[in-house]
Amino acid sequence: MTLYIDPPNWPGHGRMWSHLVSDVSYEELHAFAALIGAPARAFDRDHYDVPSERYRDAVAAGAVEVGSKELVRRLTAAGLRRPKHRSGDRR
Repeated sequence: MTLYIDPPNWPGHGRMWSHLVSDVSYEELHAFAALIGAPARAFDRDHYDVPSERYRDAVAAGAVEVGSKELVRRLTAAGLRRPKHRSGDRR
């Protein structure tokens, strides 16, 4: 099981956030998220949002630290990337 997490560089709701992904499956991602106590509401299409204060917990549980570009590259290469639809996109 290899999960990846980027640094908590993403602002939102008065906090900084990381993204947690799997390059194998969503099942693997959900299982790891449950292991570290991430709530289901933290899942956003293809990743979990992890607050900065939980970053070290995820790494201690085995998540591999990578940069944001590398994280997206791995997610895309695995065929698991689900990008946001652009405004007006009806797909």
